[in-house]
Amino acid sequence: MTSPRPQPIRLDGTDAPTFFDAVGGHETFEALVSGFYARVAHDPVLAPIYEGREYAEAAQRLQLFLEQYWGGPRTYSEVRGHPRLRARHAPFRIDEEARVAWLSNMRAALDEIGLHPEADRVLWDYLKTAAQMIVNAEIAP
Repeated sequence: MTSPRPQPIRLDGTDAPTFFDAVGGHETFEALVSGFYARVAHDPVLAPIYEGREYAEAAQRLQLFLEQYWGGPRTYSEVRGHPRLRARHAPFRIDEEARVAWLSNMRAALDEIGLHPEADRVLWDYLKTAAQMIVNAEIAP
């Protein structure tokens, strides 16, 4: 299930054509994803999920996806095809603990970039929904 495309948002008196543009474009999403993966590398729950994989490649995919979703370049689809969020995460064991850790690290990265409060709320609401969508396992006993 795909979430509805976000509507353009007006921030600080500007009338940007897309959310992507309104929040600062590529640089903003690069800072968000960079801050997130810097934390993931040291997270005891998430780091094992990435074992044997390159953080740089995962970071690039996430950044391209988020940029496209929010109205930026369509590079993600050109390179990888349809996002298929759930299917692409199916090979990984993602339980509630991983969801909470992912959101905690993403929240810290989002706080670090300091978006306008309304933009922060819109992006954060989406991230919470997306994180829930990819949970595919129960917490191990």
